[in-house]
Amino acid sequence: MLNLLRKDFIVLKSTQWLFLFFLAVFSLAFVPQSDFSFYFVAIYAANGSIMSAMMIDIKNNNHKFLVSLPVNRKHIVQAKYTVAIIYTLIGVSASYGIHKFIELYVPEINKPTYSIVSILITIVILLGLISIFMPLFYAFSKKGATIINAVFLIALIMFANPTAYYINLANENGSNGDSILLIIAAGVLTLFIASYYLTVYLFNRKDI
Repeated sequence: MLNLLRKDFIVLKSTQWLFLFFLAVFSLAFVPQSDFSFYFVAIYAANGSIMSAMMIDIKNNNHKFLVSLPVNRKHIVQAKYTVAIIYTLIGVSASYGIHKFIELYVPEINKPTYSIVSILITIVILLGLISIFMPLFYAFSKKGATIINAVFLIALIMFANPTAYYINLANENGSNGDSILLIIAAGVLTLFIASYYLTVYLFNRKDI
């Protein structure tokens, strides 16, 4: 398991320029225009990096190599989910850092103050996306990875504004909104755990 994580950290390190590229592009696209730029920058940068890392695995036939070793497939999936969580935390932290910097040093952009609730909302959204992406990736793998990535990117663009609307609605509802968010967070956490077990099941059945 630790060796698998080490391998994925090497991939993560080698693709850090791509994460910085996503971070810069989405910051320039959303920060000047949207009050919800914190969410969009974190979600697009983290999700784009996760999908890129998975595509690198396919390109280098990493899964084919790993299953030829005496390695439990469950541990391969665990490493992928762990790295996806790390990308999530890095994406959210980087977006928060950018917006905090703007709030302090470029106040004329007039960004709202983002709270711990904003951070948790973003993490919940990303965990939900990971929960959907991972089983699909392992179900279709090399044959459908490009299509899956394209569909996810289109879906992210299409649902950006509706998501922002519901985030705003939850924030405006005060304590009722907090209760709703807690229920959603619990549901997403349950989905994330179920997604992991489903992905392990799909990967164990797959002939690579």
